[in-house]
Amino acid sequence: MRILRRYLATQIVASVALVLTALLMLFSFFDLINELQDIGRGAYSLAAALSYVGLSIPGRLYELFPAAVLIGTMFALAQLVLNAEYAVMRTSGVSITGLALAIAQVGLAFAGLAFVTGEFLTPLSEEAAQRLRLSQTSSVIASTFRSGLWVKDGDSFVNVARIMHDTTLQEVKIYQFDDEHRLRSISLARQGRHVRDNQWRLQDVVLTRFEDERTSVARVPEIEWRSVLTPRILSVLLVPPEKMSLTTLFSYVRHLRQNKQESGRYEIALWNKVIYPLAVLVMMFLALPFAYMNVREGGVSAKVFAGIMLGLGFNLVSRLFGHLGALAGWPPLLAAIAPTAIFFGMALGLVYRLERR
Repeated sequence: MRILRRYLATQIVASVALVLTALLMLFSFFDLINELQDIGRGAYSLAAALSYVGLSIPGRLYELFPAAVLIGTMFALAQLVLNAEYAVMRTSGVSITGLALAIAQVGLAFAGLAFVTGEFLTPLSEEAAQRLRLSQTSSVIASTFRSGLWVKDGDSFVNVARIMHDTTLQEVKIYQFDDEHRLRSISLARQGRHVRDNQWRLQDVVLTRFEDERTSVARVPEIEWRSVLTPRILSVLLVPPEKMSLTTLFSYVRHLRQNKQESGRYEIALWNKVIYPLAVLVMMFLALPFAYMNVREGGVSAKVFAGIMLGLGFNLVSRLFGHLGALAGWPPLLAAIAPTAIFFGMALGLVYRLERR
């Protein structure tokens, strides 16, 4: 059985690597075409566009992992059937369950690779890609409202008109309230730069204080400002939640909860990150019955087509449940685990049906 596991691992890894390379080349080509329309905007050149696409590859790799694993495993198992190797394995006493366990061992390695890619490579490369694009096109980080970014910071509300690619804050407004929710001061700063930890240095500040019977206005060249905002928290505006690291998502969800803000979308993304490696295993498990049946009924081309459809279907269902969960207020764990559970149930049913035949 050890020789069989080693042989299966070699075939599956080679097929998955081939499929993943092809998919990455295809989607990178589409990304480059999409970037061509912005060449000439500011200092954005063809070299910068190529660099941006190159930095986006780890994110694409993370997105395409389940589909690539599914198609590659299908292709490898289909070759075993076509070459009668599968029949030899079955007549030698290897059950479908035993074959599934052997495939699962390979899947654990792919799941670990997916976790490392999503936790370490993707967040760093995606943030670097976005910063490169923003700096070359002279753009600012987009925010939710026309008035800029709004953040609740303890007993204050902070409004930042623009956040530059180096996390410099421009046109900062700080509205401070007391325990009885009365406005006590308004600070207007031309810009703010991060110094260390939660410390910022605000420049060209106009400070308005509202006291019991009078109002005072003072101009200060520079003041220190302590805030819950950090470059790490601001980086969530650069990277989509699905491509953030677990630690960043966890800290941002905690920040939102502490300030009693809506955190559903980020909690769903957090649970998706936890469950994603399991989805890779499910895709490999699903490949076993589909590969065998498709080869018997329609050849390798039918297998590849079925794998592509299933992989796309998994991504679509995952996004659908993520959006529905955020809109309908579903428990984040339910919204995250439902797509994987549906496909796992499908795989179990097909394996059971194939074992009974």
